[in-house]
Amino acid sequence: MQMPDDMRAFNEALVAEFRANSGKLSGRLANSSLLLLTTIGARTGQPHVTPMGYVRDGERYAVIAANAGADRHPDWYHNLLAHPGVVVEVGSERFEATARTTAGDERERLVAMIPYFAAQQVKTERVIPVVVLERV
Repeated sequence: MQMPDDMRAFNEALVAEFRANSGKLSGRLANSSLLLLTTIGARTGQPHVTPMGYVRDGERYAVIAANAGADRHPDWYHNLLAHPGVVVEVGSERFEATARTTAGDERERLVAMIPYFAAQQVKTERVIPVVVLERV
């Protein structure tokens, strides 16, 4: 599914600002914890960069495949299922990582750490995946 042009333009501008300012953003996102996740397209094999919120869990980063509460997983999630090797950018740091979907107690512990999770989960009947990004 294609991203709407206005969302694509917003994300492209966000990525450019993030990279130009070592992860510091302006405006309403100025105090947000955002990272850039580069996945390899499941069908295309091409890299895709997605800005997203995260929480730290020790040396790992946790993100959710909320897709704004839509009834389908976001494209980046399908990509990392096919190719779990990803690149993460946080602040001025860039590193390779392995993405893994959590389950059970680990998932529940991480869900409790993510303040915006519940607001996303109530919008959909699908179980929103919680993904950890671990350095390689």
